[in-house]
Amino acid sequence: MNKFFLKKLSFISFILIPIIFLWHPSWLGFLGIQPYWPLFWLLPWSMINGSINGLIFGLFLGLILDSLTLDNSFTQIPGLMFCGFLFGRIKLHSDILVGHFRYGLICSFGSFLCGTLYFLQILFRNFSDNNFLMLIPSVKNILAEVFLTGFFAPFICSQLLRVFKFSKKLQQ
Repeated sequence: MNKFFLKKLSFISFILIPIIFLWHPSWLGFLGIQPYWPLFWLLPWSMINGSINGLIFGLFLGLILDSLTLDNSFTQIPGLMFCGFLFGRIKLHSDILVGHFRYGLICSFGSFLCGTLYFLQILFRNFSDNNFLMLIPSVKNILAEVFLTGFFAPFICSQLLRVFKFSKKLQQ
């Protein structure tokens, strides 16, 4: 039974993403903004399993997170799918120190990409309004999210990458 849970550890951790997304721990925030939690799981998963699996699980993550926020008419699916595909194209390297900082840079880029795509949806929907300049402070939110995601990514992604490698080794 214990071996079953070890083999399925990556999927069990997948379930934790919506829980953390809903929990929204304020003590990990900056300026009232949280890191973009799905990227912490999507980066190591896509690096190990490839770009097609990253694209598919980006779609699943987007569908789950969009279903949690039903009052919103904007979607996170395009950004997560694109990030999943791009993250799958990244290869693992043996230099551990550079790898940890690389996770931060890659997740920062992915967070910027997802935040910008989400902001563009809002901007296009409200483009006809005369006061669309009220949406410009959203740039502060995107930059704070990029900073936090890049800050926490080396810690979280390196541990998840180790867990996913171990889980994949048990499956073979």
